[in-house]
Amino acid sequence: MGSKKKAAPFNGTPEQEKQLKEVIASLKDDKGCLMPIMQHAQEIYGYLPIEVQTMIAEGTGFPLEKVYGVATFYAQFSLYPKGKYKISVCLGTACYVKGSGDIYDKLIEKLGIEGGECTPDGKFSLEACRCIGACGLAPVMTINEDVYGRLTPDMLDDILAKYAD
Repeated sequence: MGSKKKAAPFNGTPEQEKQLKEVIASLKDDKGCLMPIMQHAQEIYGYLPIEVQTMIAEGTGFPLEKVYGVATFYAQFSLYPKGKYKISVCLGTACYVKGSGDIYDKLIEKLGIEGGECTPDGKFSLEACRCIGACGLAPVMTINEDVYGRLTPDMLDDILAKYAD
């Protein structure tokens, strides 16, 4: 049994839906249209929740299972919203042997979410990544464009506090 990800409630706007319908109408007759439509949909909504996948399926005539299959196969697509602050912990070899697994576990505990999830307030999302090329600073995490290196779990409270709005 896998863990059930906590999804923030879907709150698409009528403007977003209108944009998506326009994209579908303009591309649906093209061969190979599914990927471009899904890419545009993710640009519009920021992710591809089941509600958006359903609109794509209904608008194109593709079965929902196919849309979902593409969404889950390609890493560029996300089924879950990203937070205002995207935290990415490097679990590449150099970072991992220096303790990045502990950093990741501590963030799961502090944020109350699993990897790939977003906090209910939409503030933080958490993911693991592979080498980001900062091995000399291991262990490393990024929050949006900010890089934090030589981390220890006790540094996390002060770092997260910088992003308090």
